[in-house]
Parts: sequence; C-alpha cells; structure tokens
Amino acid sequence: MAITRRTLIATSAALGIAARATAAGGAARPNILWLVSEDNNPFIGAYGDRLARTPTIDRLAKGGVLFRNAYSNAPVCAPSRFAILTGVYPESCAPAQHMRAVAHLPEEFRTYPELLRSAGYFCTNNSKTDYNCDVKPAAIWDRQGKEAHWRERAAGQPFMAVFNHDTTHESRIFTPTPGAVTPEEVRIPAYLPDTPGIRRDYASYYNLMEAMDRQIGARIAELEADGLADDTIIFYYSDNGGVRPRSKRYCYDEGHRCALVVHVPPRWRHLAPAAPGSTIDAPVSFIDLAPTLLSIAGIRQPAQMAGRPLLGERKGAPQKYAFGMRNRMDERYDFSRTVTDGRWRYIRHYMPHRPWGQYQAFEWLAKGYQEWEAAYLAGTLTEVQARFFRPKPHEELFDLTADPDQVTNRIADPAAAAKAQAFRRALDDHLVAINDNGFIPEGMAAEGYANSRSASAYPLQAIMPLAAAAAQRDRGKAALFLRALGHGNAIMRYWAATAFLTLDAPVEEARGPLEAILRSDPAPQVRVVAAEALARHWSSDDAVRTLGALVEKAEQWQVQLQALNALTYIGDQARIVLPAIEAASRIDDEYLSRAGIYLLARLHGTYTPATKVFDMNQMMRRMAKSGVTG
Repeated sequence: MAITRRTLIATSAALGIAARATAAGGAARPNILWLVSEDNNPFIGAYGDRLARTPTIDRLAKGGVLFRNAYSNAPVCAPSRFAILTGVYPESCAPAQHMRAVAHLPEEFRTYPELLRSAGYFCTNNSKTDYNCDVKPAAIWDRQGKEAHWRERAAGQPFMAVFNHDTTHESRIFTPTPGAVTPEEVRIPAYLPDTPGIRRDYASYYNLMEAMDRQIGARIAELEADGLADDTIIFYYSDNGGVRPRSKRYCYDEGHRCALVVHVPPRWRHLAPAAPGSTIDAPVSFIDLAPTLLSIAGIRQPAQMAGRPLLGERKGAPQKYAFGMRNRMDERYDFSRTVTDGRWRYIRHYMPHRPWGQYQAFEWLAKGYQEWEAAYLAGTLTEVQARFFRPKPHEELFDLTADPDQVTNRIADPAAAAKAQAFRRALDDHLVAINDNGFIPEGMAAEGYANSRSASAYPLQAIMPLAAAAAQRDRGKAALFLRALGHGNAIMRYWAATAFLTLDAPVEEARGPLEAILRSDPAPQVRVVAAEALARHWSSDDAVRTLGALVEKAEQWQVQLQALNALTYIGDQARIVLPAIEAASRIDDEYLSRAGIYLLARLHGTYTPATKVFDMNQMMRRMAKSGVTG
C-alpha cells in the first residue's frame, strides 16, 4: 500500500528511530543546510556585481559551485515555494499557480521533508512556509517555527535544516535603507525613468543584500562552532527574483533569476556536480531542488517530481531550458509563460489586452512604482519606459547578452526566427508535458492535479490553439471563435469569449451568442469575460449590471474578483454599479477590498499613484487565519 501523508504522520517517529539506529551503525549521510533569502536577484559579488558587498556568499561560491543561470519557477514566493516543497510545477496543480491560493496536494504525494524524515533525517524549518497548498507545516517538519534548529535532533541523526531570511523581502524597500551604496552609484535600466525614488529603491536593495549576507555568515558560524561543517552540504539561494520595478511578479529575467550557490565539504565531494570554485552555466530551476535533496540522501525520486537532481549519486545531465510562469498576482489576473536557455528569454502572454503594469496594491507601496506611474501620467516617459502601462504583445524574445534590460523585442526579427521557433516548440511541449492548468479560469471544477487529468474536463490540446489564436488577436479566426462559443466545455467557451474581448474592433456576428452566454451560461467565469466583451465593444448596460451582480452575489470570491477586474477595464460604464463596487471595498477580504477601493478612486477621480489602498492589518489577519508564516 502506498504511504500517504496521513500514514506518514502516524509512523514518522518509528521510522526516525530505526534510521537513527542505522546511522549509529555507520551508514552516515551528509547533513543539509538551506540558507534562503527572499525576493532578490543575484546582486552578489560572486555573480560579477561590482557594487555588491556580499563577502560570505562570495566565499561560499569560491569554495563551492555557483549556478550562473538559476531560476525560480514563479516570479513570486508562494507558487515558487510550492514547487520547491513538492517538486511539482505549481501550474500542474491549480490553483497553486496563483498568488496566493490553497491548492490540494494529492494525499499520495509526499513533500521533501516527509521523504527525508521517513529515511531518518531530522527536518526543521525556520520559519516561513507560504506553500500555497493544503499541506500542514507542523505535520511535515520535525520542528517548525522561529526556534526550529538542527540542535534539537537526536545524537548521530543527520539533519536537513532550512533558515529563511526576510531581510531582502519586498516590504523592506518601502522605507529607505541607508548604507555603503548610495543612490548616486546605482545604474538605472533603460525601461525605468531615473527618479529619486527608483534610485533609492536600488540603493536600499544593495544595502539590504549586505545585511542579509552578514546573517548568512552568522548561521554558517553556528554550524562551524557546532563542529558540523565537515559533514554539511550548504545551499544558499533566493526564493524568487528581485523587488525592483518590473522584476518580482513579472516574467522578465529579473522576476525569475536567482542566486544558487552550493558548498560541498571534502568528505562529500563525490556528490558535487563540479570541482570547488566552478561555475555551471546550464539553466537550472527550483523544480530541481527537491529531487536534489533526495539524490543526496539516497532516496528514490517519486514519479510526480518533475525536476532532475543537481547533486548526489543520481545527478542528471544538463538541461537545455528553464520554464517559468505568471498567473493571478494578488488581486490582478494575468497569464504568461516563459522559457530561457540562459542566453535568450522567450515570453508568451495569453492576456495581451491587460498591461504589464496593472495596479497591485502591495507592489505600489514602493516609491519606485509610484514615481514610474506618476511619470507615465505626466507624459514624461520615453516610449520604452511607457510601454509597461500599455497592453502587451502576444510574444517577446530577448537576447540577454546583447540586451540585458530586455527592451528590444526580437520576436519579429528574421535573424532570430529560428530561435523563436525553437522556443515556441519547447514551451508548447512543456505545457502539455506538465498538463499546465493555467488555461482554467480560477474557481472552475477542472482545477487540480487529479481533476485536470480528465480529457473531457480539461481538453488541453484543444484549448491551447484556441487560447493562442485569442491571444494573437487573430480576427481571421472569428468563425472558429464563434463555433467555440457553443462548445460543451466551459473552458473552451471561456477562451472563445476572450478572443472577442481581445480584438480591437467588434465582430457583429458574436454579439448575439455573447448575449446568450450572459443570460444563461452555467459557468460564471464565462459570463464575466462575455460581459466585459459586450461592455467594451457594444457599451452594454446589461453586461455591466451582470458584472455588478456577480460582484455582489457570486458564490466564489474568485468570480467576484474576476468581475471586479472586468469592471476596472471598462471605464466610466462601471458607474452604473457603484453600490456593488462600494460594497466590495468594505468586504473583509484583502483582494476584493483592494480591487474595490482602487476602482472607486478611479471612478471618483481621486486616484493618484500614491493613493493608499493596501491594509497591512487586513493582510496579517488573513495570514493568521490561513496559517501562513513568515
């Protein structure tokens, strides 16, 4: 019988005792220490950054292995941490691809600490969780919390200890952090205006990195003081990309690129992927971390874990690509997928009618975002800087060596055509291989690792070309979209309605079928997108009232939020449902209230980029209720 999470919890103590007895008899295994920082790109000396002051990480890299092209699987913490914990792509297990959500992890799947514990490891997490699923942290760790430490293990027991450092978290740049790096010294990329707030954010980022590096050093000193350094493999990595404008949450390189340095002591060097001081250029991603732990510990990798081990007896051959994604970011919906080989990055947007820079309340607490949007509203930006606030193309392709700021889209360049086609094929193959759930509107019954594997519930290979044609705004396929409006599968109808929404001009033949959907479609997610299309192209009051009714009375908060997002993009028409928007702004739900407050400010003409929408107390209540820590 397969060992499930429930049976593991009941038997972990006995398994640990047996494994410790084996270890005492001489079957030694290395300890593993994970030192994790939050929200940062590799602004690190070992990665070639001349402004960085990171001596601890630099020394770790000098005596270890530096992964030059390491990427988080999502450009934000909760989906990224789902991938790290489970070894499963979050977009394979909806709604785990959204920020934040509570996905159901199948009972038969076991997280890496459970697998390590079953083999006798003492596993601790100090202390952030944010796993984006229904796993209970206290059940999977031997010790969980701010006091968790390897020192609580039994004598002779190998340990796996995680220490999370929030010093570089996004929230830390909301106020200045003075230090050795000053605003005058930093380089501002071409896609950003050169403003005092943006310079301050960059300088603060460097100074926070220096403070975090000292914390990493203090933890390593503890390890050495305990006499454990010779038997411990040390990983340092950041959980997702950085917090400067257009980094965290976005599928550009800055959103996904992370540091990853691994130090393997001499006794365990046979497990290392390369000699001390080496740099590995092949792309890796955090989907590889759980398999790597299992390889180090000599544990079989479960079939659902998609990555390949980077260390250990089963370390795999270099991979060609690393994949990433973006879906809902707090109160704003979007859908992008990306792939990189370390030199080039390809990005595909499935919601091109939405701008990159959708207002998001927490993000906009940073002065950098406020000043960027203020400059846009004042009309002082260059074309390159202004595009962030405008609708997106379907595809982007960047040469990261020639264009590290990613401002020159090469997708239509004949010289890059072969590269673009290779990336398209690789991404399509990946979406199918992992059964990407991103095409399912949030809240639909087809969501989930198991549910989405029903071809009738989720016909992915039929949905993908329809969604691609919709995102390409291909008016020549209007007949295809019209047929799909009557499809028996709600997800197909959703993408057909989306196609008519994204087109620049109305297709008159679609009005009747869209109105029929508005009146009677059983899937409220389909009614939302049909209503936005009708409001946008035909100024339909009935469509706007339908959105208002869904905001007020939908059974799922996800549908309420989708309706609020639709109302946000139809302009002054939304005024006819002001009572519904006002009611949403007062709901004790952080996403619905933020979306409502922002929309009211826009409709009343009181909005400025510095308008306070985010409520920290509300967020803390939500975290306490959901059990999220960190």
